[in-house]
Amino acid sequence: MSIQERRERERADRHQLIVKSARELAEAEGWDAVTTRRLAELIDYSQPVLYGHFANRNAIITAVAIEGFTELAEAMGTSRGKAKKPRDAFAAIVRAYVAFAEANPALYLAMFTLSTELPFSQPDAPESLKAGFGEIESALAPHAGNRNSGTFTEVCWSALHGLITLNRDGRLSPGDQEKRLAMLVDLLVS
Repeated sequence: MSIQERRERERADRHQLIVKSARELAEAEGWDAVTTRRLAELIDYSQPVLYGHFANRNAIITAVAIEGFTELAEAMGTSRGKAKKPRDAFAAIVRAYVAFAEANPALYLAMFTLSTELPFSQPDAPESLKAGFGEIESALAPHAGNRNSGTFTEVCWSALHGLITLNRDGRLSPGDQEKRLAMLVDLLVS
């Protein structure tokens, strides 16, 4: 391994350590706890080293979100792949999506609520973001009828995201989340 290759590898390792530490800190204490000063202390590097990898805190949140989109796409793809019928494929995606959001609340916030540098619904969107949307669209395409499948998917995803967010924030009847999700699936794929 050349000196240049070693330096690039060390840089990639530091980059991943920053992302991993930010994610772990956010899950443990919330995103308000994630500051460059706090991250520098956690990973035992100076703040200028962090700024050598990320322009600002939003760039760190963006990197965490991109990692999350990769994981969410994989979880939904695995669930969809096990379904035998088109209706079951969407129900499986809903279950995987909700399980992901519940298991990773801070990550979910980074992906869908916090300010990031991600270009949603744009050609230059990261592949992991496109893959996640693609999983939902693949499951819904058979149910779109004569509607544009991309727009239909955005509406369905919005409804799912709304249910998750309102339930998480205690804005919906406690204990009825499964009923709401089943009703959503029935409404969208019947």
